[in-house]
Amino acid sequence: MGTASIDQDMRETARISRDRGRSANATTRDRAAGPAEISQAAFAARLAAAARDVERLLDRLLSVKPAQHEIVRPRRLIEAMRYATLGGGKRLRPLLVIESASLFGVPRPRALMTAAAVECVHCYSLVHDDLPAMDNDTLRRGQLTVHRAYDEATAILVGDSLLTFAFDVLARTETHPDPAVRVALIGALARAAGLGGMAGGQLLDLAAEGRYGRARLAEKDIAMLHAMKTGALIRFTCEAGAILADAPQAAHEALGRYGRALGQAFQIADDLLDLEGDASVVGKKTGKDAKQGKATLVAALGRDGAHARLAALTVTAERALRPLGARAGMLRAAARFVATRRT
Repeated sequence: MGTASIDQDMRETARISRDRGRSANATTRDRAAGPAEISQAAFAARLAAAARDVERLLDRLLSVKPAQHEIVRPRRLIEAMRYATLGGGKRLRPLLVIESASLFGVPRPRALMTAAAVECVHCYSLVHDDLPAMDNDTLRRGQLTVHRAYDEATAILVGDSLLTFAFDVLARTETHPDPAVRVALIGALARAAGLGGMAGGQLLDLAAEGRYGRARLAEKDIAMLHAMKTGALIRFTCEAGAILADAPQAAHEALGRYGRALGQAFQIADDLLDLEGDASVVGKKTGKDAKQGKATLVAALGRDGAHARLAALTVTAERALRPLGARAGMLRAAARFVATRRT
């Protein structure tokens, strides 16, 4: 996504978030006029079902038995990969893949394969993000980080293996029988995770801490950083269903707009949790961003401004789904979940 798209998104959300009261009123009007809301309980049940299904699939994919053309899966490495991947996390990204795919009637097993690949990329990013050279964290999802539970070298290899394994999963005929669709998925995920996406965003995040010289980021620079570091992978999860279905361009665009807003909202919510959250609930240390000089919209806008922007982005995300009608109800509920989550 280019800077023009970021500027456009910022202008759109700024119009909604002149103040928190107007944003709340806009939310109320949109929901009163739109499809019936999915209840929190219904969304929680769908999220739990997605988590169970993806957990089972990852458990199978990350077995000790080598796949065709593999020589052997070293026990320590596969155990550490399973430690990093299984038994934790909200599995929101897999849910977004599954729900975007369900809009177009994509068979659930295909969506689950794509969701598993995304989760491998996400978990790799957490393992590497926690390393001493990066954020040097000791807790993740309520347990020791991989480099603390094993060692730093193993953690690096876990991340390397999970990232490459994601593309192995997407390349399989289980993901889709059409090679062109598999290639499209692989290309889109590679760009979301790589130089111009998550990895590039992580470098910008380190630079914003002043590691490579003095850095002072404007609001739009922080938005771009977040669009890469966090938003690119979330946007891919939202568009993956349209890729799997070879859906019309209008559907791709609607889901892309939704994914951009949701990615920004997720990062702001995450930064607010770092400021306001309870580490025992969040499952990782809090209060780190200010200490490390992280570039966040909470720092740029202030606590109240960040809450207002989060509310506005939730409205933007829900509006983006209008062309998809009532069938996108779970994706609307996902936007509200992101804005109100406590972990």
